[in-house]
Amino acid sequence: MAVVLVYRAIGLGDFLTGVPALRAVRRALPQHRLVLATSPPLAPLVPLVGGIDEMLPTRALRPLPWAGDPPDVAVNLHGRGPQSHQVLAALRPRRLIAFGNEEARLRGPVWRAAEHEVRRWCRLVAAELRVCAPDHDLVLRRPAAAPQVEGALIVHPGAAAAARRWPAGRFATVARWLAASKAGPVVVTGSAAETELARAVADAAGLPPSAVLAGRTALDELAALVAAARLVVAGDTGIAHLASAYRTPSVVLFGPTSPRAWGPPETGPHIALWHGPAGDPHADVLDPALDRIQVDEVIAAVDTLASLVRV
Repeated sequence: MAVVLVYRAIGLGDFLTGVPALRAVRRALPQHRLVLATSPPLAPLVPLVGGIDEMLPTRALRPLPWAGDPPDVAVNLHGRGPQSHQVLAALRPRRLIAFGNEEARLRGPVWRAAEHEVRRWCRLVAAELRVCAPDHDLVLRRPAAAPQVEGALIVHPGAAAAARRWPAGRFATVARWLAASKAGPVVVTGSAAETELARAVADAAGLPPSAVLAGRTALDELAALVAAARLVVAGDTGIAHLASAYRTPSVVLFGPTSPRAWGPPETGPHIALWHGPAGDPHADVLDPALDRIQVDEVIAAVDTLASLVRV
């Protein structure tokens, strides 16, 4: 059987924004065995995409543990190269689909720096495989795991870099207001490394220890929690993309990256707050654009969502 290898080995948000393009590859090559090379922690989400025959666990920009004949088609949904191009070229695929890169000596569509992350990869696949690649095809299947809390109001204060972490005290004020609204149980999520931050937010908000779910949810359990939630309030991080994947109402706080590049679907029950200008998303201090977002703006956004959907 012919094989198509798709490469996207980054983080949660990156994985989810690549789903529409990945599905377009599946539609374009229905008779191929589709192998997805991606990060090991994302394994619980792979079956929720649909159409993926095999996952190949790998780390970003490391040689792929590929055995057997070269893939018939390799698709680079990881980056613009040259390193990611070279990872796939090392397998000697019969055809390599990727953005053009002179250093890698590869012709292809031109990379557009200001393009939205979802549209970028859809454009690549549509151009090279002559297939319809709608950028709204983001919705995942629901995981088998039962949600730890039904109808939760999720507050997620963490992010990978300090530049994208809105102050904990402001998150706590929002959490306290949500609890007072009695619109649903308020929970504070995060990774195991963010447990202390989540506890600090919950304590300042007057929430019980049971409201802290940081470090207590596997990735499929987090997906189940978001799928069953009534609201997500978060910065520009992976859980915001899970809210998009399950059409869960969300208020997403942007800075230093613009929502024009990483924001939720404009047609969904989501509000992106952003004051600009763009900055360094990897900086170790709070970005000024994110700092400009105030508590009353977040509360007003929640109220706006409540008037549109049942939050």
